[in-house]
Amino acid sequence: MKVQNITDIDAFFKAVDECKGRVELVTGEGDRLNLKSKLSQYVSMANIFSNGEIPELEIIAYEKEDTDRLIHFMMDGE
Repeated sequence: MKVQNITDIDAFFKAVDECKGRVELVTGEGDRLNLKSKLSQYVSMANIFSNGEIPELEIIAYEKEDTDRLIHFMMDGE
């Protein structure tokens, strides 16, 4: 799924941390980074955004409830 305009990075990572299964970020080069890993979170986000906003990411969540959680976050910011 593509996610756009994430302005609350902490809330986004909280939503990812609450996911039960694997959640991956697909980089522009096609690499997949495990967003459940704190190290991957810091490294990937430092490279993706520099102005405090993430314009667009491709995220893969392997569990339906995790996909639903992330969609809910994108729609409601919670």
